[in-house]
Amino acid sequence: MRIRMLVAMPEGAARNGEPWPAQGEIADVPTADGAHFVASGIAEEVGDEEEPDPEHTAPVAEVPEQRARRRRTAEPDGEG
Repeated sequence: MRIRMLVAMPEGAARNGEPWPAQGEIADVPTADGAHFVASGIAEEVGDEEEPDPEHTAPVAEVPEQRARRRRTAEPDGEG
């Protein structure tokens, strides 16, 4: 499946060990992956004959930086 990326992924992000395509770039991906990207809104499907047009790329929609989640420490229950 051919897709065009609609968002810029965070610097250093990888997909299956390969860097993500740049925003506006067209890439060939497995159909299941492409369908997931399209459903998630990070890409759109393009036809086989369509080539990237740098003048008509989608506006930048940065993926928010994710923060590490921390587990809450157990509070003493007063028994013991």
